[in-house]
Amino acid sequence: MAIYLNTNRPLENFKELCRKKYMVDKSLIIEKLNEFIDSSDKYICITRPRRFGKTSIINMLGAYYTKEINSKEIFDKFKISNSESYLENLNKYNVISISFNKLSDRGNTYNHYMEMIKTSLINDIAEKYPEIDPEKYFAISDMLEATNDKFIFIIDEWDYIFNNKMFKDNQNDFLEFLRNLLKDRTYVALAYMTGVLPIKKHSSTSALNMFDEYTMLNDMIYGRYFGFTEEEVKELCEKQSKISFKEISDWYNGYINEDGDRIYNPRSVVKALQNGKCISYWTNTGAMDEVKEYLKYNTMEVREDVIKMVSGYDVDIIINEEFRAGQEPPKTKTEIYSAMIILGFLSYYDGYLKIPNKELMREFEKALQDESFGYVSEIIKKF
Repeated sequence: MAIYLNTNRPLENFKELCRKKYMVDKSLIIEKLNEFIDSSDKYICITRPRRFGKTSIINMLGAYYTKEINSKEIFDKFKISNSESYLENLNKYNVISISFNKLSDRGNTYNHYMEMIKTSLINDIAEKYPEIDPEKYFAISDMLEATNDKFIFIIDEWDYIFNNKMFKDNQNDFLEFLRNLLKDRTYVALAYMTGVLPIKKHSSTSALNMFDEYTMLNDMIYGRYFGFTEEEVKELCEKQSKISFKEISDWYNGYINEDGDRIYNPRSVVKALQNGKCISYWTNTGAMDEVKEYLKYNTMEVREDVIKMVSGYDVDIIINEEFRAGQEPPKTKTEIYSAMIILGFLSYYDGYLKIPNKELMREFEKALQDESFGYVSEIIKKF
């Protein structure tokens, strides 16, 4: 069975999602993406914090576009089925779906990592196109060009080695691999890529400068498709009777996208509704430890702001630069805040910074009680 090319794995994963009681229809993102197929705007990178529904969208897109499966019966039930572009693009493309969060069992070096990805992709192409001899080509891109077909690339966790601080000496090599695979290739119909961290950009000539990026700080198009909107959360609350919308809102409301929509973390909302209890779910992923380290880099400059936010106040600040993949640990106040916004631990809207909700507030209170924060920890403990 194929590993990356026209695999049925996204369909099977999407079927599982569809069977969930608290599933939300985000299929209209497909209508927006259909507009960019075979256009100069076909390179799209969307970055969001952990647990904001990125992989669910990835699986949905794979299930919709892949030509060697039939998913019409499933998608006929979703909002996208009313779009003019629905049938035109449904199951019409060769799709290469790659998640970069998998490591090779043969070793833990960068070479092992890339050998696994490249070999799997080459084998998939050779299986699909037996007339193409891999030995005749020096690059995967040349093999794909030789097919004379169009491909949609759906890439999940593109930033895995950056986010997990792996292979630091080879991170630029990885960016070059993506550039060689995707940039200016006639076989690319659409390249859709997601991760936590925005793309590393040293200059305007960055390896991946063809991508339009949509982040927590800059997204006027896809804001409603990542996280649950307030209307969606209200509808989900009506499916059960243990927890009220007000309680869910108190715990998990607090993010605002650029359109002004209130956004909730999907994992936390679903877990609370499933378990009948509001507690901190999303932050148990361990990323709060990273935030604690960020705060320790520059405790004195952020001290007053942290006290204000833990007390429930907003902080008036202008943040223009985003924390990106490959960047050194943040040290200035704006770098620290940018990183925390990108990771989802702070909310930023209309020039104001705040701790989004009760779930995150409790995590900040626990984090700041660490003795290494000195005076701040004493204030927090008293508070």
